[in-house]
Amino acid sequence: MFKAKISGLGYYVPENIVTNDDLSKVMDTNNEWIIERTGIHERRHVVLPEDTTSGMGIKAAKVAMQRAGVEAKDIDFVVFATLSPDFYFPGPGVLLQKELGLNNVAALDIRAQCSGFIYAMSIADQYIKTGMYKTVLVVGSEVHSKGLDMTTRGRGVSVIFGDGAGAAVLTRSEDDSKGILSTHIHSQGEHAEELALIAPGMGGRWVSDILKDNNPEDESYYPHMNGQFVFKNAVVRFSEVINEGLEANKLEVSDIDMLIPHQANLRISQFIQQKFALTDEQVFNNIQKYGNTTAASVPIALTEAWEEGKIKEGDLVVLAAFGSGFTWGSVIIRW
Repeated sequence: MFKAKISGLGYYVPENIVTNDDLSKVMDTNNEWIIERTGIHERRHVVLPEDTTSGMGIKAAKVAMQRAGVEAKDIDFVVFATLSPDFYFPGPGVLLQKELGLNNVAALDIRAQCSGFIYAMSIADQYIKTGMYKTVLVVGSEVHSKGLDMTTRGRGVSVIFGDGAGAAVLTRSEDDSKGILSTHIHSQGEHAEELALIAPGMGGRWVSDILKDNNPEDESYYPHMNGQFVFKNAVVRFSEVINEGLEANKLEVSDIDMLIPHQANLRISQFIQQKFALTDEQVFNNIQKYGNTTAASVPIALTEAWEEGKIKEGDLVVLAAFGSGFTWGSVIIRW
């Protein structure tokens, strides 16, 4: 059985910076309130039509491919994670496949929200391990800003999320001691509505219903989050899935050189850091600059950590995420 490794990383964020003070001009909030609850100072919002989910994913992918030294002809498979596709269907994977000029390779879209990139990495890892593919492009990209309730009513959610994209090129590792050691993914659908966007959807209210009702009080097409409930579950599942990955590889917490948690809330990351007694040098956070970019948050943070020299050859790198679904997962990597 083969082993997969990350050969190239890239990310892209829109140029449009939205600060907490900017948000205070359109809703009843302030810089101190947002920082105290989330740790976020600013985030990026797209300006359409320049930046779309697939468009940002393409920009991130080009950087990752260049760094990996691969061309379009080398890509065997695409896995694209997002909760905010350009179209309701088809997914953005095929749009990326077209614009990058890839061969007629399969493009798989993943809807696992904040855990999307972890799920996508796990899928790519399995295909490489079995020998079916040699080179897989994994992308996480999100446009949240165009679907948020940017009023005081929606401030509990809207101040948290930002837009951006990250990508990784996975290839076969020639060194069996390095690469992805294992991946671990889970879900718990009984809590699906605790963090969800209900409409439009076939099982709920469809677009035609929303237009017909034209109800200004309708919140079904805005994201809903039970913040305290999500926090309580997140800290438990983060801990469990990190330990699961370590135990599967006979490793200890002390072996971790770098933990890249999904950037959901700085308070969650800090709680996990304290629980595992990790130093600031062992945990990377950038939610302060970008907010929660859902499926894009892990690859953006991973790329920045690597660019800043905080990840070195031989390091044990742990990726972990928790989000809507509920879904959660981890990836254990020997760099």
